[in-house]
Amino acid sequence: MTIEIKTEFIKLDSLLKLSGITLSGGEAKEAIQAGEVKVDKEVCTMRGRKIRPGMTVEAGGEIITVVYRGIKP
Repeated sequence: MTIEIKTEFIKLDSLLKLSGITLSGGEAKEAIQAGEVKVDKEVCTMRGRKIRPGMTVEAGGEIITVVYRGIKP
């Protein structure tokens, strides 16, 4: 799955909600703290981790790739 962002980064918990893998911030927090989420193939327990274009996130059996679709100055 590919998620397009219009900013420099998106926080990990927000990405999980945006992608539909979790339905709420609380659910995202639980999954992250339980070690169920990987960022670039490494377990990440920081829900505020900045996810930038080109990074991949694995959660809920999905692999999410983040791409930038903002307007460049």
